[in-house]
Amino acid sequence: MADTFSYRPKFVDIRVKKAGKAGAAKAEPEPADRPCDHIGCKSPGLHRAPKSRDRANEFWQFCAQHAAEYNKRWNYFEGMSEAEKADFHKKEETGHRPTWTFRGGRGDRLAAAGRGKLSGAGDPLGMFGGDPGAAPTKARRRLTKLQSLALEAMQLEENATGPQIRARYAELVKRWHPDSNGGDRGAEQELQKALKAYQTLKAGGLV
Repeated sequence: MADTFSYRPKFVDIRVKKAGKAGAAKAEPEPADRPCDHIGCKSPGLHRAPKSRDRANEFWQFCAQHAAEYNKRWNYFEGMSEAEKADFHKKEETGHRPTWTFRGGRGDRLAAAGRGKLSGAGDPLGMFGGDPGAAPTKARRRLTKLQSLALEAMQLEENATGPQIRARYAELVKRWHPDSNGGDRGAEQELQKALKAYQTLKAGGLV
């Protein structure tokens, strides 16, 4: 068995080839080894300074003295108009990242129409999950605040029709009128509320 099986530990024969001088990447000089970029200065360039507004990732390497002199002369907004400065400060509030409004756009209306969510929208071919045989949705009428309150006072839905409003008005008058409820004048307030609501709906053309 010893002749047919022998244990060989893994990873023993792996050879790692060291990179030669030709393949080795040239290392960037350390700041301590790099002289100041100011002409004639031989001090170490330990301090970075941006080269220009349009070259944000490029820097000069200055010593402390020349970095301080450069910073005194540096003006990021040099050459900008007042409008460009105002636009920059406005974008600074969001870190110069794009922003979007919360208001729905045209695409939102089209998407909602495709799902049949908007008034008058239909799906005759059933492409958006609707029933092809269903009748088109009627446009929802717009009500003023007074009209909505009037319908609420009469205990009616917002889509109540004219006949429904008249029938409910007749029912409320019969219920609250003193001649119909045995002379009980305690319900006159409710009667006045029904009368006022009906007049509001009638003036709005809903009856």
